[in-house]
Amino acid sequence: MRILLVEDEQKLASFIVKGLEDVGYTIDLERDGSKAIELAATENYDLILLDIMLPGQNGFDVLRNIREFSINSPVIFISALSDSEHIIKGLDMGAVDYIKKPFDFEELKARVRNVQRKFGGQRTSVFQVNGLSLDLLKREVVLRNEVIELSKREFSILELLVRNTNRVVSKSEITEKVWNVNFDMSSNVVEVHMHQLRKKLEKNDSDKLIQTMVGYGYKIEGELIKK
Repeated sequence: MRILLVEDEQKLASFIVKGLEDVGYTIDLERDGSKAIELAATENYDLILLDIMLPGQNGFDVLRNIREFSINSPVIFISALSDSEHIIKGLDMGAVDYIKKPFDFEELKARVRNVQRKFGGQRTSVFQVNGLSLDLLKREVVLRNEVIELSKREFSILELLVRNTNRVVSKSEITEKVWNVNFDMSSNVVEVHMHQLRKKLEKNDSDKLIQTMVGYGYKIEGELIKK
């Protein structure tokens, strides 16, 4: 399950990201409302966790705008605005839930699972390309009928590449979306993880799945099938 978290409070955002990643979700973090709209318009999210008091545009405006762009990802508001007026407004605008800060993290996970049960079957959960099958709900990778065991980071990198089949994904984009930080570009952390990923997926010369585009990034080419 891929989630967009829109939260400008750094400490809380880091807490939510770590907690949800630890239970297997893929999290993209954005702190600015206007930038969140751009991200939601270009990526496919199973859920958006949305604060209301944000720089750029507030959460209500973000929800209104993404619906105008026909982006139908379910939205849960997470806000310190806990009065009935704001809760009713958020739900009437089409949010599927409203969580008041401060909250119990187990409650947040339960509400996320509830969204997954309600909407998971309506969204793309399996991606197939070049004999590779990536199941986002099961967190399972199958290559030519063989189950491939990946770490959480390796799975997230592969998911990013598969979702962007036939497009070059840069090293900076990988660090931003998989680690949610801007790494020192002199770091070789991406290369190390890519090497391990290739060892598991490309056991002989005929299994070359990931292309290195020198000076640009990485790419998977082929016909992408979504189920």
